[in-house]
Amino acid sequence: MKAVCITGHGGNDVVTIGERPMPERRRGEVLVRMKAATLNRVDLYMRDSGAGITHQLPQTMGLDGAGIVEAVDDDEPLLKPGQPVVLHPGLSCGRCEFCLRGQGVLCTSVRYLGEHRDGTLAEFVSLPASNVFPKPAALDWAEAAALGVNHLTAWRMLFTKAQLKPWETVLIFGVGGGVSLAALQLVKMTGATAIVTSRDDDKLQRALALGADHAVNGAKEDIARRVLALTGGRGVDVVFENVGAAVWSSAMKSLVRGGRLVTCGATTGDQPGADLRRLFIRQLQVMGSTLGDLSEFRDLLQVCERGLIRPIIDRRYGLDDAHAALDRLESGAQFGKVAIEIA
Repeated sequence: MKAVCITGHGGNDVVTIGERPMPERRRGEVLVRMKAATLNRVDLYMRDSGAGITHQLPQTMGLDGAGIVEAVDDDEPLLKPGQPVVLHPGLSCGRCEFCLRGQGVLCTSVRYLGEHRDGTLAEFVSLPASNVFPKPAALDWAEAAALGVNHLTAWRMLFTKAQLKPWETVLIFGVGGGVSLAALQLVKMTGATAIVTSRDDDKLQRALALGADHAVNGAKEDIARRVLALTGGRGVDVVFENVGAAVWSSAMKSLVRGGRLVTCGATTGDQPGADLRRLFIRQLQVMGSTLGDLSEFRDLLQVCERGLIRPIIDRRYGLDDAHAALDRLESGAQFGKVAIEIA
């Protein structure tokens, strides 16, 4: 089968597009003929170094994806050959204390597609049936693929961690990236108020067109000062953060007393000033989050099935154009998901 894989670490020179062995489907697994996948920041990280993530080379890239069931156990009750499906990329052990609590996202030996094992930028992938869900009929292949990382991550951050309420206000950093756009869509779905930031005026205008209530250009304005002005000096209830050190101070200063900050990334650095006095005096809550459980994914898919959410696709590339797709993601110019259409 054709696949995109890393053979080492560096730039696109270590990313090869060519033949790889077909995955072997084991009992309890589903062989999926892939139709689309989307790129995530971790794809660049795995290409560049993969430091701290146990993996073997060569390794097929890609975390999320959607496709058609090619083969499945005869006694599998929910899936059948020919069925359109979408994939959850986190494979948990099912045996550790966290899995037994129903919190597979905290599994002590979780393995992610495209990180710890071969991923979705391939014509076929095999994974446990528990990680395979019916595709929402309202979405095309690329849109469905986009749900497995960004929208699931945003869902857990906003609803499980921050417990967002419809009457609250959320500050979303870095709108234009996939997870921040997903957050904007979910915040507006609930009826909450969304303030978005970017250093790009065009991205801010597009976010306003999608329903953002206010937009702040971090290159031209002091974000915290502007947020306080927009909220009558009060601050926001929730900060949705995935940028890291470059915005941490603004994020903390933008919160109302007792407010919640949820973070899932550190693209500009992972060692910001803690601002401990502000943290305890204003009784702020800081929470980390990544991906989401199978049950959260099921709930997200039900929302999409009802047509309430449709992921934003920036550009679509073929499998043979994976280098160009990675370049697009690395440039930071994208607004939404960079998709790879496989068949």
